Amino acid sequence: MEAFLKELAASDGDEALLDLCRRSSLHGTPAIFAGDESRYYHFRKRIAQKFEISFHEVFITGSAKLGFSPHKRKRFDYDSDIDVALISKELYERIMSFIHDYQMQLRENRKAVSDRELRGYHLFLEYGAIGWMRPDLLPTSFRGHDLKRDWFDFFDSISHGKSEVGNYKVTAGAFKSYSHLERYTVSGLRALKSSLQVGALNDAANKA
Repeated sequence: MEAFLKELAASDGDEALLDLCRRSSLHGTPAIFAGDESRYYHFRKRIAQKFEISFHEVFITGSAKLGFSPHKRKRFDYDSDIDVALISKELYERIMSFIHDYQMQLRENRKAVSDRELRGYHLFLEYGAIGWMRPDLLPTSFRGHDLKRDWFDFFDSISHGKSEVGNYKVTAGAFKSYSHLERYTVSGLRALKSSLQVGALNDAANKA
């Protein structure tokens, strides 16, 4: 983790950040499956078959990929989630077709949504605008072919010792393309680098 943060702090420019993103955050076997490519393959295949996408379009991101959370400064442990990214334009558009119907019902005042749900839904649309679908932000009144319930029932069914990943909670979102996932991940790294720079400046000021 310290080596990763040091390399991030020293990265110069967008190209260096993109290289770090691809090499460390996205490419290769996740830390959770280190030394066991077979389990990783079957885990991806299980998810791919459920959503009718290629297993190459199933990624593990975050601390389960790196083995630590650079944002929280902590090692991956049993309090951590397994973050799955599904990279499929077809799946993304499939979900969007349900959202279209739901949005039309809102426009026609045929759906009753609380202020709290509406705020979550607006956040869902904000993520959607950058190519990331987060079903956890859908209102409870959303009933697009039971999409939300089916989504969470499935990922619950492969969590907590019920799949190759072990005794962890599995969560997931759908990205429109690999490029959208890259840009989102690089954005997070850029924000983390800025916080490291601010921290370094504060430390220097305190020692002065």
